[in-house]
Amino acid sequence: MSVNTGYPLQTGLPQRFADRMGQLLGPDFPERLCLAVSGGGDSMAMLHLAAGWARVYGIALRVATVDHGLRDASADEAAMVAAEAQGLGLPHDTLRWQGWDGRGNLQNEARHARRTLLQNAAGGAPVLMAHTQNDQAETVLMRLARGSGVDGLAGMSDDVTANGMRILRPLLTETRAALRHYVTTLKIPFVDDPSNDDPNFARVRMRAIIGQEGLDTATLAATATHMARARQALDALAQAALRNLSRTDPTAPGAVVWDRDEFGRLAADTQLRLAAAAVMAVTAATYRPRLEPLSEAVHRALSGGAAVLAGAIIVPHRDQLYIAREPKAVTGMCDIAGPSCHWDKGWRLEGPDINGLTVRALGEPGLALIADKPKPRAPRHVLAGLPAVWDDTQLVAFAPLNFGLRHRLIPPGNSEELTLARLAH
Repeated sequence: MSVNTGYPLQTGLPQRFADRMGQLLGPDFPERLCLAVSGGGDSMAMLHLAAGWARVYGIALRVATVDHGLRDASADEAAMVAAEAQGLGLPHDTLRWQGWDGRGNLQNEARHARRTLLQNAAGGAPVLMAHTQNDQAETVLMRLARGSGVDGLAGMSDDVTANGMRILRPLLTETRAALRHYVTTLKIPFVDDPSNDDPNFARVRMRAIIGQEGLDTATLAATATHMARARQALDALAQAALRNLSRTDPTAPGAVVWDRDEFGRLAADTQLRLAAAAVMAVTAATYRPRLEPLSEAVHRALSGGAAVLAGAIIVPHRDQLYIAREPKAVTGMCDIAGPSCHWDKGWRLEGPDINGLTVRALGEPGLALIADKPKPRAPRHVLAGLPAVWDDTQLVAFAPLNFGLRHRLIPPGNSEELTLARLAH
């Protein structure tokens, strides 16, 4: 059934799409963009809208469809997208995921895989995703049910960079009904994923609630907009506070080090905001830690105890507070020292005396092998999670404590700058 959107088809939605792309990308548009197109009505509408817009501005588009291989029809759906892209003169890639081993949360694993596959296919270009106002409303409800704070209720951003991939959502203010009207009127092919009606999924259950007791899509999306503004203001306060907190410790490369008393004097929301950003920085995580475990970890650290959270460890030590990689999270991780070494989340260890040897975490047994330890130094929990050079079971070098063979030790990035970047997004 056609939906009366109240505006002319060709001058309404296409023009709004062009205006939104100009706001997101202009005035200096990139040379190329990647479109994430699943074959659903929303993404097929985006495909045609983007194709028309890009022709005007001379921007190269590449279409990518992720085939998770979880449904029999998924290959045919990817082929349908490929044929439509070809008809528009656009190159298309089908990205197949075969990595799920049956463990963990399937939806989370599929989402992470989709992001990784799209990032590789984009090759550094921004990626357009077809999330709508309806998706935003459903996200707000899901996060409200989980007890999320301001950040969670801010919903999805229309322009965000995560782990080096810039994601744009130019349809975030458009309704699903408007996009369905667009594709049906222009007879653009699309598919309906049967999982969109499966009540086993939380998003489907939330979708059924919308429309009751004033919980309409526009109101929920407006709430996300209000919360996004509040988040922006709170992030600005946290960024200002960070300037007075930051300390350095040469024995703890890659860790975030703060003045413990200064951190303790901050407002609770600022503490949580900074701690979440620091955890994400040292673990290279895409998503913030959940609010409840984050609050518990900060409370424990301020009470004098070490706390583990999402692959990171928060350790109070004398007058400082360290946030670093949790030793258990890197146990078993190995790489080979040399120019191509990227241990854990991107550590580089190289030098003529160590190239070809094994890189793995120091661990507490390794720390015990260093007899002459400098003072002052980072706490043992922090040191244990840092990379060391091994020759079988023999500890050969550990740069943070100036032990063994000299070599270059390069963390994945400046931790304070990474923390600021996490706050900014």
